[in-house]
Amino acid sequence: MILPQVKPWCRRAYSGQVSETLPTNRQLSRSILRLAVPALGALIAEPLFLLADSAIVGHLGVDELAGVGLASTVLQTAVGLMIFLAYSTTPAVARLLGAGRLPDALAAGRDGVGLAVVLGVLLSVAGWIGAPTVASLLGAEGAVHAFAVDYLRWSMPGLTAMLVVLAATGVLRGLQDTRTPLIVAGAGFGANIVLNYVLVYGAGMSVAGAALGTSLAQWGMAAVYVVMIVRASRRERVPLLPTLRGVRATARVGSWLMLRTLSLRVAILATVVVATAQGPLNLASHQLVMTVFSFLAFALDALAIAAQALIGKELGSGNKNLAHALTRRMIGWGVGFGVLTGACLAAVAPFIGWIFTTDPAVQAAFAAGLWVLAASQPVAGLVFVLDGVLIGAGDARYLAIAGLVTLVVYLPLLHLVRVAGLTGNSGIVWLWLAFGVGYMLARAATLGWRGRGDRWVGTGATRGGGTGRRGRPAGNGGAG
Repeated sequence: MILPQVKPWCRRAYSGQVSETLPTNRQLSRSILRLAVPALGALIAEPLFLLADSAIVGHLGVDELAGVGLASTVLQTAVGLMIFLAYSTTPAVARLLGAGRLPDALAAGRDGVGLAVVLGVLLSVAGWIGAPTVASLLGAEGAVHAFAVDYLRWSMPGLTAMLVVLAATGVLRGLQDTRTPLIVAGAGFGANIVLNYVLVYGAGMSVAGAALGTSLAQWGMAAVYVVMIVRASRRERVPLLPTLRGVRATARVGSWLMLRTLSLRVAILATVVVATAQGPLNLASHQLVMTVFSFLAFALDALAIAAQALIGKELGSGNKNLAHALTRRMIGWGVGFGVLTGACLAAVAPFIGWIFTTDPAVQAAFAAGLWVLAASQPVAGLVFVLDGVLIGAGDARYLAIAGLVTLVVYLPLLHLVRVAGLTGNSGIVWLWLAFGVGYMLARAATLGWRGRGDRWVGTGATRGGGTGRRGRPAGNGGAG
């Protein structure tokens, strides 16, 4: 059952009334953690699908593992670019919920799921047909090529389900529910392990079994979400078929968010290119530092998800003051988390390299990169939170433009690092000064400039006011 979890201090969001009394910092923190903690668990569960595949396939042989590794990279890239399905659905649903319009919120979620189905089918067909070509373009040959193609093709039936899960997760987040996605993700991960083991070893399907097992687990998760949304829609008398207008609206916002995500992917890929030019030692060290960065990003992403849901809801209810109060509180949490993790990283940097490698030179370069990462963590905390706040406010166009501007600033810095021809510790230090400090500071500047006033604040059921999906007045104010 999908029902908004209403706290006493925010019940006005569902009645359309705005209170001048702001909650205490303790109440704000509880509201943030109520969403962020389960979101963190769900975020950690998601990459475990591919990890489980790698662990099970790893015992088949080197060629099989290499093929799955290459195919997984393709899948992660495709699904990563489609993350806008969650990021565009969450604020849309949250705004309508905040305006006291649960039926329209469910309609917005339904349209987001509809868009996920359309994109999923198109990508699945293209992926099945183009799998051999993609594997060849990435340099796979012989047995590795064959296994990569098998894994990609048997993953395609589940790609649509993966996108439905993204959109449906956004619906629940918008309804202020991050516990259900945690439960569904945990159950899906457990089912994935069992299915993969049975199909790979019991049925003798090799890497195809691992891909099929993951596809079946994803369809199970998607089915749970669809049943929940259908039941809630019927209860609120919301038509089940998506509307063309609603799908277009989601796609329009999603296109800006996809451009934002693409700029992030380009920055990360360009950094890997420079690390590769510095030699195998630096590439290995960079990969380890990036792994730590990505792990810490889960916690910051959880705060960003809470920001998307809470800011969207409060702006939908027309409560600018509470939206600003939540933003200040979440910035404090993000920067505070960055200070804490930065101090911990700086303390353990010289001692944890042995966990990942036995090579002394890689350990030393890894430690050097971690020190730079430690120094940049408070900035990363600020960036992740502001990114979530602006997504929650529906400021997708600005985020896309800011992403491109930031990339224009970052690529010349990266070029300077490359032409310097640095290797070893100095190479990894300057590479991470460019990414962890230069790139993140540029993002902080563009996001902070936008968040300093009220230009990002648009109250009402939809950003900029207007009518809702059923043609009713948005209410609660106009454009901010």
